[in-house]
Amino acid sequence: MPHDTPLIATIVAGLGLAFVFGALANRFRIPPLVGYLVAGVLVGPNTPGFVADAGLANELAEIGVILLMFGVGLHFSLKDLLSVRAIAVPGAIVQIGFATALGAGLAWMLGWSMGAGLVFGLALSVASTVVLLRALQERRLIETERGRIAVGWLIVEDLAMVLALVLLPALAGVLGGQQ
Repeated sequence: MPHDTPLIATIVAGLGLAFVFGALANRFRIPPLVGYLVAGVLVGPNTPGFVADAGLANELAEIGVILLMFGVGLHFSLKDLLSVRAIAVPGAIVQIGFATALGAGLAWMLGWSMGAGLVFGLALSVASTVVLLRALQERRLIETERGRIAVGWLIVEDLAMVLALVLLPALAGVLGGQQ
């Protein structure tokens, strides 16, 4: 009786390649994250060779994002955010607005719709909280005032993006997209 094992094949290929390319990146003194990204590209549908089950890979990626955000939550508390709110909240809001406007302007110059430009601009305005946390941990800066401000800033960005992702489907019709 034959068995199809796409879950096991996807996990083994992803973790195996991530280990190999993460180790290679580390050997060349590049952050292992670069190796992990290369592994993801190699397992993806746009490269020859093994192609992971796309639906299953998307579900595993969502689980990975949940675990990453859980890890971020372990490193930062509401008390820490409130202690840096005078800098982090207005700074993050201004930065999101400025980057979104630049991205939307570029998209407009390329002939994109207003909705596509807004989504593009929002995507440009978000930094990776997990990458910054890792860099701060490696440099032992996470407990410093600047570290708390940086993480607080990114937490505000993450919360703003959650709000944007919730509102975008509701605004899709107004922005020229499909609901």
